Amino acid sequence: MKLIGLGDDKLAMTVLFVLAAVTFIIPICNLMLPADSALHFSAYTVSLLGKYLTFALLGLSLDLVWGYCGILALGHGAFFALGGYAMGMYLMRQIGTRGVYGDPLLPDFMVFLNWKELPWYWLGFDQFWFAMLMVVLVPGVLAFVFGWLAFRSRVTGVYLSIITQALTYALLLAFFRNEMGFGGNNGLTDFKELLGFNIQSEAVRAVLLMLSGMALISAYLLCRWIVSTKLGRVVTAIRDQESRVRFLGYRVEMFKLWIFVFAAMLAGIAGALYVPQVGIINPSEFSPLNSLEIVIWVAMGGRGTLYGAIIGAVLVNYSKTVLTGLMPEIWLFSLGAVFVGVTILLPDGIVGLLKRRLQELQS
Repeated sequence: MKLIGLGDDKLAMTVLFVLAAVTFIIPICNLMLPADSALHFSAYTVSLLGKYLTFALLGLSLDLVWGYCGILALGHGAFFALGGYAMGMYLMRQIGTRGVYGDPLLPDFMVFLNWKELPWYWLGFDQFWFAMLMVVLVPGVLAFVFGWLAFRSRVTGVYLSIITQALTYALLLAFFRNEMGFGGNNGLTDFKELLGFNIQSEAVRAVLLMLSGMALISAYLLCRWIVSTKLGRVVTAIRDQESRVRFLGYRVEMFKLWIFVFAAMLAGIAGALYVPQVGIINPSEFSPLNSLEIVIWVAMGGRGTLYGAIIGAVLVNYSKTVLTGLMPEIWLFSLGAVFVGVTILLPDGIVGLLKRRLQELQS
């Protein structure tokens, strides 16, 4: 704990404790307790919490690259969607003859569009290990190529943000096309099983929640360790004074590239955990608005804290769930009003407010 700086951070310890409780206790209560028990959690609640945890992992990945490196990536959702598509392709290959058209090789949408053979880029996705490799490799390679070109050209600030947004919009348009072979605007859905288990069963839902929680906790600890190392200190210095760090002899673009690629891989893992829990992946996940929403999670929670992104992601998405049910016509305006209020009144986010309250209580 001392190695990653958690010993003196009560808020971080509290967040980890809550995450551990959600990860292990709630699935057990769902599976072991009868439905009429006061401590039983429904399958819907388990799926909802699992989705929140994947969003928290996505927010954590953006906070690493924005909060600590100063790279405001307005297209970060693209890496999440690519990881989700890699998982979706594996799940589609597992359907086999149980599809509507009963083709043992081609997914239903390809049969409908009169495809005669499986595209080469779908080969290998019938193997779980290959799909999991693609979950991190595809977002990582895209981030590496994009980052290498952008950072070597010293594109920074608002210009970099606009380019990342253009990237995700280009992917949105590409994946909407039926010719791409990813299901067009309908995307990939109607999944049947995961590793031979019924994907709709409560046991699988509970395990996915546990995996999402463990991935989030592991990613948080790893990110916390990274920012406490020399690498993390250099990256933070780049955020604050990039020209001075460059003058000291550091290759700024390489540090930026490393963090950017690592964050993209985390986002890909989040997408892969998200898809089997919601049962669909489509091009709307590439929407620039989704990437902007991730920025809102991090800003509301508290940028540059890591656990602030987790808090912000969970609270915003819980509010979204509640508000869409209570006032579906104006929930977007309500969410926008909350964001503006937090930005003006709490520039350090919710975590900043909690830290000040803790200091007041201790003094």
